[in-house]
Parts: sequence; structure tokens; C-alpha cells
Amino acid sequence: MKIYLIRHSMTEGNRLKRYIGTTDEDLCEEGIVLLRGRKYPEVQEIYVSPMKRCCQTADMIYPGQIYTVVEELAECDFGLFENKNYQELADCVQYQEWIDSNGTLPFPEGEGREAFIERSLRGFEKVVKQCRESGIHTAALVVHGGTIMSIMERYAYPLGDYYNYQVGNGEGYELILEDDNSGVRRIRTGSDLGRSQVAVSSGASDRASDYGVGKNYKRLFPKV
Repeated sequence: MKIYLIRHSMTEGNRLKRYIGTTDEDLCEEGIVLLRGRKYPEVQEIYVSPMKRCCQTADMIYPGQIYTVVEELAECDFGLFENKNYQELADCVQYQEWIDSNGTLPFPEGEGREAFIERSLRGFEKVVKQCRESGIHTAALVVHGGTIMSIMERYAYPLGDYYNYQVGNGEGYELILEDDNSGVRRIRTGSDLGRSQVAVSSGASDRASDYGVGKNYKRLFPKV
């Protein structure tokens, strides 16, 4: 099963480096222009977060195609930090504590990282189950940066840290998974992906795509 994890394009809040989670923004003009310059892989099914920025992104990159909204794939609730950037939070004690924790503390009045990851994975596993039952082998998830990091930390191989999988607006990953009736899992190390000519390297390290190196993912738009 091949899953494309695509982060929504840019909003005004993204442009201003704000924490945009529950704020339901439209794409900004820069985000619209960004998508016009990229070609995304064709897929059999599309799943999106309920937020407008994800739905609008899906409408642009897969025009005319029907998509399914999955509530669990929404971005994290940033609580007190919502719709603010680091400059606006410079005098916030809770923000400094969160920074000092390397982002492991729960967002004040918002969502904890572990709870958010659990929710994101629940949504992802729901998608995979639906694909399996419908005989779908390629699907796109148009979601958020945090949602992508949650999924990649669990299912990417070799293992990486949550923050290793950050991607820009309109970027994402191709993730290849083994799947059977017992559930979805990482592809086994040593699997001969090269024989099927599936590019499986790059990822967080931004290296050029290669074959048969044991990775089960690559960046959609690798940096050069």
C-alpha cells in the first residue's frame, strides 16, 4: 500500500510563522501560487483533515475528485499559543517552559503531544482499514505538518524522531506499507524494494532517491 502524506499549502498564519492548529484559515495567495507550480501523484482515494486549508489544497491538487473528511486527522490544538508566533510569545512563561522541554510538554489549555499523536494514528489506521476493505493500493492524505510527523514517527523505517519529519507547505512523503488482515505495519527491514523499482530513500536527510536501501519512504519534493 502506497500512502502519500501531503501537508496543506500556505495560509496567512503560516506565512507569519504562527501556531495554526484549530484556527480555520483559508489558503493565502502565496499558498495558491505554490500549488500551481507542482504536480502531485495520481491516487485512487483522497482523505483530508476537516480544516479549510486542507480541503482547499485537495481541491487544487486533485480537481474534481471526491475526498473523504477524517476528523481525527485535524491539526493539534495549540491552546494559549494558537494563532501566535514566537515573537508574540516572547514574554510568555508557559511558552519558554514548553521550549525548554523540547516541545514535549502539553500545550497550555490545548492538547498534549502524546494525545495528539494517538488521535492522528487512530485516524490514519481508520484510513488504512477503509483502503484495505475497498482494495485501494494508493491514497493521499492532505493533512497537517503535525499529523504527518505523527504518522511518520510510527510507520517510517528506519526509525526517526517526531521532529525529523517536518515538511514545508505543499510538501510531504511517499510512504510504503505492508498491509494484511492483521493490520498495517512498517515494511520489514531487508525487503527487496529495489526489485519492484520503488524509490525508497531520501526522507528527512534530503538525499536523492535510490533503490533497495531498506527505507520505506521518500520525500515528494526532495531538496537539492
